[in-house]
Amino acid sequence: MAISGGATTTTVDPVTPVLAVRHAGAGRRRAKRRRGLVAWLFMLPLVVVNLLVIAGPGAMSLYYSFTDWTGIGGANFIGIDNYRKMFHDSAFVDAFLHNVWWTIFFLIVPMSMGLFGAFLLSRLRRFLALFRVVYFIPYIVASVVSASIWQNLLSPEHGAGKLLGINFLGKSSTALGSVAVVNTWSWWGFLVIVFLAAMQGVNPSLYEASGLDGANSFQQFWHVTLPSIRPTLMFLGLMTIIWSFLVFDYIYILTQGGPAGATEVLSTLQYRDAFENQQAGYAASIGVVLAMITGIVVAA
Repeated sequence: MAISGGATTTTVDPVTPVLAVRHAGAGRRRAKRRRGLVAWLFMLPLVVVNLLVIAGPGAMSLYYSFTDWTGIGGANFIGIDNYRKMFHDSAFVDAFLHNVWWTIFFLIVPMSMGLFGAFLLSRLRRFLALFRVVYFIPYIVASVVSASIWQNLLSPEHGAGKLLGINFLGKSSTALGSVAVVNTWSWWGFLVIVFLAAMQGVNPSLYEASGLDGANSFQQFWHVTLPSIRPTLMFLGLMTIIWSFLVFDYIYILTQGGPAGATEVLSTLQYRDAFENQQAGYAASIGVVLAMITGIVVAA
C-alpha cells in the first residue's frame, strides 16, 4: 500500500495468487495420493492372497509343464515335449472333444430350460418366492449328495436302469449324456433364479406397448425379454463355457471318467495323470492349456 498526494494506492502482488493456486493444486495431489494409498492398503490382503494362491501356483505349473516331474523329488527340464505329446495323445483329444460336447450341451439345454422356467415364473403373481426356493435347492445341495442320489436312481440293479434295462452310467453310449443330465438338474435352478432377477428388471411399459400392438407371450419373450436381458444372457453364457471346461465333480463322482474313457474330460484326465500315473509335469501342461482356453474365452 502506498500514499501519494493524499490518495491511497493499493499495490497487488501478482505472485500471491499464483502461489495460492500452486499450493491448492499440490494439496489436491497429496489428498489424491493419500486416497490411492489407502485404497491399495485395503486391497493389499487380497493382492497377497491372489499372489500366494493363484499367481504363485500358476507360475509353478507353467514351469513344471516343461518338465517330466513325477510330483515327488526333482524335475528335469524337457522343453515342449509335454505339449508335443499332448496333441498326439488320443486320450487328450477324446477328453477335449468331450469338453466341447459338454459345453455345447450346457449352452443349449440348461440355458433354454433356465430361460423358459424364468419366463414362466415371471408371469406368476402368487407363490413366486416358494418356487424360487424350490428351484434353487438342487444348486445348493452338495454335489456329492446329489451325485449319490442320482447314482441310486439310475442304478441298473434297483433304479431306473433296472426298470428300463439300461445301464446309464456303465454304457459308453449313454454315460456322458447321463452325467450331463444329472448335472443339469443342479445347474438349471441357478440359471432360473438369475434370469428371473434380470427379467424382473425389464420395464413393464415395454410389455404393455407390445401387448397393445397385438404381440402374444412368445413374441413378447422373443422381442422384448431377450433383448432386455442380453447382458445377463451373455454373462451366463460366458460362465457356462468356462465352467464346462473346468467340470470335474459330477463326472469323477459318478463315473471317474469311465467306462473306457467315455466320460473323460480334461480335468479328470489331468487328475489321473497327476495322482495315479505320476506324470505331474504332463498334468501341469494340461492345466496350462485349460488356463489358455479360459483366457481366450474371457478375452473374446
